[in-house]
Amino acid sequence: MVKYINSIKIIIVLAVVSIFFAFSSSQNNAKPISEVEVSFIGDNNLFISKTKVDKLLIQNNDYIKCVSKDILDLKALENKLSSHDMIENSEVYISINGILKIDIKQRNPYARVISDSSFYIDNNGTKMPLSDNYSARVLLVHGLNDESNIDYVFKLIKTIRDDEFLNLNVTDILINNSDISLRVRNCNFEVLVGDLNNLETKIKNFKAFYQKAYRDKILNNYKKVNLQFNNQIVCTKYI
Repeated sequence: MVKYINSIKIIIVLAVVSIFFAFSSSQNNAKPISEVEVSFIGDNNLFISKTKVDKLLIQNNDYIKCVSKDILDLKALENKLSSHDMIENSEVYISINGILKIDIKQRNPYARVISDSSFYIDNNGTKMPLSDNYSARVLLVHGLNDESNIDYVFKLIKTIRDDEFLNLNVTDILINNSDISLRVRNCNFEVLVGDLNNLETKIKNFKAFYQKAYRDKILNNYKKVNLQFNNQIVCTKYI
């Protein structure tokens, strides 16, 4: 009997706690947002300002602060932010103390196409507009007149970006029809890549040439380095 009574007491206590929790949760959800906090994840160079983010949040911060938590559509806010040209991804959530927290990951430009309507190519090989807030110091691409060729050129861009030596030394990609050349930092010569067939071998050969010429202090003796021939490099010297 005592055991039965104790079980009843436990059930009653749990029921009271559940009701109290539900009531408290309901009251909390009915409260408006206390503050909006925007954080940028990763690079501190901002392609989009916090002011612009505020404007994207439906109307503005004052509007959001007037809306109770239970009717605020967090997913809709995420979709709104992530649709912006400078934002790769966003996460919107509410903290325990009622702060609307917004974590934003910006898009990451890998190269800048120099043309009448210049733009970036991001780390996903996608066209990205320039920013009024910040200009990234990235690889420059000249002669990309047909945007349908972005995927083709991105293979070379990513190869350069992912290689420590190339990322440090290659400054420009020059496209002339189907032929591709490179410019190298602090060197007077142009590197003729041609097409992107056997790219790994071409890059390997170029790095071997560069390291030897650097050791011999003859890098500036050349005006052209041609990688288009199988398993060899053909160099043209200044006369």
